[in-house]
Amino acid sequence: MSSKYISVSVITYSIEQFMKIFTTIIFSLCLTMVSFGQVEEPMEKPLVHPTIMVIPFAKENEQLRTVYEKDENLHLRVAVTKVKEAFEHHYIPTVDFRAKLKQLSNDKSMQIGNQSSIKQQVIELSGSDIYVEVESSIIQDESGNSSTVTVTAYDAFSGQVLATDVGTTTRFYTYNFERLTEKAVNGFIKTFMYNIQDKFNQIIEEGRTVVVNIGFDENAELDMDTEMENGELFSDVLEKWFEENSYNNYFHIQGVTATKMILDEVRIPVVNPKNGRSYRVTQFAAKLRAFLKKQNLEVTRDVVGTNIYITIN
Repeated sequence: MSSKYISVSVITYSIEQFMKIFTTIIFSLCLTMVSFGQVEEPMEKPLVHPTIMVIPFAKENEQLRTVYEKDENLHLRVAVTKVKEAFEHHYIPTVDFRAKLKQLSNDKSMQIGNQSSIKQQVIELSGSDIYVEVESSIIQDESGNSSTVTVTAYDAFSGQVLATDVGTTTRFYTYNFERLTEKAVNGFIKTFMYNIQDKFNQIIEEGRTVVVNIGFDENAELDMDTEMENGELFSDVLEKWFEENSYNNYFHIQGVTATKMILDEVRIPVVNPKNGRSYRVTQFAAKLRAFLKKQNLEVTRDVVGTNIYITIN
């Protein structure tokens, strides 16, 4: 075979090898780019919806059941129902306040010695994250009739106003007040629900705030200035615990004396990461009490709303 043909064969072989290597490199780069894209793609956090209870607005000297069941307040019942249905339509869990009201009236233990209002008892019994008060009125005159519905959403935990809105229909020559009320609700309900969810998302991110008061019984053998076994003052031990156990490590000490520590802002989570349920003030208080018990301390605790009172005996 001549050298000419040998050279051509070598060149042909080299080109084939080059194309194989080139194809392998391109394929590898494609896989790398795909993998890189998969790693870098952000994961969306699942949306956590609050549990909502919708209740009628009642003045201080009025009872929820009486206001809701008045014959002339059919339009109010329609407003409460339509607001509740709107949340359910968007897969936001709700609590039926009428069922809780009935449960409360049948539970004598909730009534005896309980000085809080029926409204507050229903809210506490419901376990809801947010409650929405609905107020409805009908305006009648010669130019026609109209409906006005006002809604206010409160954080059931702190009582803070989260969102408010109002809907008023134009005037119609009709006595179908229930239809007018439904029209008033439809005018604002989507925006209202969006604002509630937005506020709730913010609460989830930042946590809720509780107030913690720690004091001592007059017969207690230690105080905030007592030196512990590790050489730290008892107040320093407490401060370290709050730093490790408050949500996002956020807390603020209002003041410390030998007999008292007041934390006017301690953040706790909204949702219990262990079971996905609402995290309650009592759970945080129990956690603090368990820590103090490990220090061989006798402790009593009281929880009133968002205030935790710890007394070391």
